[in-house]
Amino acid sequence: MGFLIVLGCFAGLAIAFVSKAVKIVQQSETLVIERLGTYHRTLESGINIIWPVIDRAREVDWRYVEEGPKGRSIVHNRRISRIDLRETVYDFPRQNVITKDNVVTEISALLYFQITNPVKAVYEIANLPDAIEKLTQTSLRNIIGEMDLDETLTSRDTINSKLRAILDQATHKWGVKVNRVELQDINPPFDIRSAMEKQMRAERDRRAAILEAEGLKQAQILESQGARESDINRAEGEKQAKILAAEAEAEARIKVAQAEAEAIMRITGAVAASGGDPTQYLIAVRYLDSMKEMVSGKDNKVIYMPYEATGVLSSLGGIREMLEGAKGKVL
Repeated sequence: MGFLIVLGCFAGLAIAFVSKAVKIVQQSETLVIERLGTYHRTLESGINIIWPVIDRAREVDWRYVEEGPKGRSIVHNRRISRIDLRETVYDFPRQNVITKDNVVTEISALLYFQITNPVKAVYEIANLPDAIEKLTQTSLRNIIGEMDLDETLTSRDTINSKLRAILDQATHKWGVKVNRVELQDINPPFDIRSAMEKQMRAERDRRAAILEAEGLKQAQILESQGARESDINRAEGEKQAKILAAEAEAEARIKVAQAEAEAIMRITGAVAASGGDPTQYLIAVRYLDSMKEMVSGKDNKVIYMPYEATGVLSSLGGIREMLEGAKGKVL
């Protein structure tokens, strides 16, 4: 019976020894092992065996952020032995910084970093998360203190780049690589925000007034150009119409003159063939046309005929006989 008890004790001790000696390390994790208080080795992923009595994992302070009720973030500080080698995101609480133009501004930031050397992260700094947070706060105050409020609001990329460079250089000896820094919110005081909103509203009103004036100006310019082009087109149309009318009238006169010339040639030929004087005939015809125009009209007129006209009239009978003779010859 006593033998079984001793055997059971040895078995229990063996199981406890094996459970303490065998360390299973997950992927992207590591343990820093100390032997008798001195750094011994760093465990890799997989199964590792240590001496439980003289070897122990070094614990470090770490910070976890959990989401509490109503969306509030709750920060927990714990001591852990397993060091996470993955990229870690730190959401730092809001802090007040003063700009170059003495405006108190509330800023919150996100920090993405990764432990690249676990030994340095354990032995070179006492509390790595707290050290990174304090370094971020002081560096951010220095950067914002060199910039005006307007420059701060419009230069997030510049602030992120400067802050990442400062943190990466300072945390290199801690075995940490700072990958990215992002500013979440930049909140000036309420009175400053109100003034900025008024300024923005005034600027938008000014732009709207300028755009409206430009539109009205452009509309008037287009309207005047349209009226000008319309007048030009109308004048060109009238010009072309007058030119065409003049050309038509000139062509008509030419046709009439050609017809009259042809008629005169035929009459002259006929008169000459009958032995008459074509000149006397033409003068008599023109004289009769003039007489017709003189007596036409509504009012009665008294016509005084010059003595020389009687000779012309006396020749009308001869003209008639001459035309009849010419007609007989033609027939």
